[in-house]
Amino acid sequence: QVQLVESGGGLVQTGGSLRLSCAASGRTFSSYAMGWFRQAPGKEREFVAVITWNYKTYNGESVKGRFTISRDNAKNTVYLQMNSLKPEDTADYYCAADVSGVGSWSESGYEYWGQGTQVTVSS
Repeated sequence: QVQLVESGGGLVQTGGSLRLSCAASGRTFSSYAMGWFRQAPGKEREFVAVITWNYKTYNGESVKGRFTISRDNAKNTVYLQMNSLKPEDTADYYCAADVSGVGSWSESGYEYWGQGTQVTVSS
């Protein structure tokens, strides 16, 4: 069983930055792929970014060039640095773990999910 706890959400103005963190339990974090998804009110959950066990990263189209995913295996933590935030980035952000290590843009590729952290970008 893997527990994921997100933090770092909040209210920020357009053009601002936030860094989300996701702390994971377990001794095999380094073998997981970790993903970030988001869900805005009334919309489906959307892929944001993923980092594989060997540090390959992929971003969703809507956040390319603005968001960066990274991981610190010594701290069992994955991060999402969000820059140049826009009102359309407003959503609940979730981290997820894929124990296979491969990662996916699809929700179905992940076995464990956090409870989410809210990000609000004001115009």
